[in-house]
Amino acid sequence: MMSEAAPGSSNGQEPPPAARTVAAVAEQIIAQVERVIVGKRAVIQRVVVALLCEGHVLIEDVPGIGKTMLARSVAAALGGSFQRIQFTPDLLPSDVTGSLVFDPRSAEFSYRPGPIIASVVLADEINRAGPRTQSALLEAMEERQVTVERERVALPRPFLVLATQNPVELEGTFPLPEAQLDRFFLRTAVGYPTFDDERAMLRRFRVASPIEAVTAVTSPAEVMPLIAAVRGVVVGAAVEEYLLNLVRATREHEQIELGASPRAALALARAAQATAAMAGRAFTIPDDVRAMAVPVLAHRVIPTPQAGLHGTSKEELIAAVVAAVPVPVEAAEA
Repeated sequence: MMSEAAPGSSNGQEPPPAARTVAAVAEQIIAQVERVIVGKRAVIQRVVVALLCEGHVLIEDVPGIGKTMLARSVAAALGGSFQRIQFTPDLLPSDVTGSLVFDPRSAEFSYRPGPIIASVVLADEINRAGPRTQSALLEAMEERQVTVERERVALPRPFLVLATQNPVELEGTFPLPEAQLDRFFLRTAVGYPTFDDERAMLRRFRVASPIEAVTAVTSPAEVMPLIAAVRGVVVGAAVEEYLLNLVRATREHEQIELGASPRAALALARAAQATAAMAGRAFTIPDDVRAMAVPVLAHRVIPTPQAGLHGTSKEELIAAVVAAVPVPVEAAEA
């Protein structure tokens, strides 16, 4: 399959320094995280894509699969601060955002930061908190700020939320509404390791936790220009049309009741830009869109009741859409 090149360039042209920098830093972060998380390169790449797009990740998987270690490793490699919030039914919004505390010496109220003030935040079992607490997190995710008694506090940048859900144990949970699911840039699962990967994990953790060996390969300040560089990656007309056809196909599929939103189209375009930049390219190709379609779109659609009765997952529906939409092919050069 031949893919579209950026206007005024060819596939063999040397990418600009910004694209090479994104690729190099992304690979360094992935390499550091792989010192802890074994055999899950695709999952780590998706988290780095979300980081470069200033998006957030929803991880749905069973306990003990390495979700916390993944978040801690990303924060350590990024060189940013890390906070873990254990969501429970009695968790209050102020437990997340922080609160105003009266200082008797100055006779004034001062802001005491909550755990949301960090570069990487692990929102563990997010669906166990009540709707009010989930809404407080929603403001932080969408607007990168928190409001405490009418005082607005800006969050660090980049700001990455890794939220987890247990898809098996649903008793006593508050399912995330569709509006909040749509705010997550992508959704992924970690999955069980292979036999060899699990053996390698046992050997790495036998003496000490490898998380202690993860070193910072960049800093939040250095990542911000890379995020700007990702926005500059070219999305050509053919790739743009292909992306829109994919999104529109989810709205017309007979087994999808509610298709992907315009926000989903924007997210898929950004994810394709980041994927291209991580590959060292300054332009996108259809494969960048295809690679990110399922993690970006699946959690944003609602299947019909008939699809649910047949046990068809959202991921399978999006995969079927991707398989059905024709891929643009570049005309052969004379």
